[in-house]
Amino acid sequence: MKKRRLWIRTIILSVLVLAVGYSLYANFTKDKVQKVAIGEMAPDFVLVDLNGQKHQLSDYEGQGVFLNFWGTFCKPCEEEFPYIDNQYQHFKDKGVQVLAVDVGETEFAVRQFVERHKLTFPVVIDQGDVQAAYGINPLPITFLIDKNGTVIKSHTGQLTEAMVHDFMKQIQP
Repeated sequence: MKKRRLWIRTIILSVLVLAVGYSLYANFTKDKVQKVAIGEMAPDFVLVDLNGQKHQLSDYEGQGVFLNFWGTFCKPCEEEFPYIDNQYQHFKDKGVQVLAVDVGETEFAVRQFVERHKLTFPVVIDQGDVQAAYGINPLPITFLIDKNGTVIKSHTGQLTEAMVHDFMKQIQP
């Protein structure tokens, strides 16, 4: 009986040690995700919007790009979209483009969200490649890309209308 109890305790202890070891490993390696560095060229990508139009980041050279990663499930994303859309109306004829990259949800869900909020800027859906290239986590996160394709700033978290205005002013050519 004592031998059996010793084996059970050894197995339980082993499982606990493995769980703690895995947790430590996961925490120490999660920061190794390559996030785009300020001052570096933004990774180029091609994604298609809800109208079937192709958007390649490098095609916007000469213009500032407000690159926003979001999800329909993200409440802060939903709250900042009216501000982004208002400022897009103000800056779109001044050389500033908005690209809103959904993080891999269904086209149906994204289309319903866009229609419900009457968004006028391009919305594209990424299945993970662009998110990986930019090191996206958590949402929302916005990258400011200047007319030369250089990332000049990133912001994680919800934006106010004043912040959106300031950010678009910073990337206006």
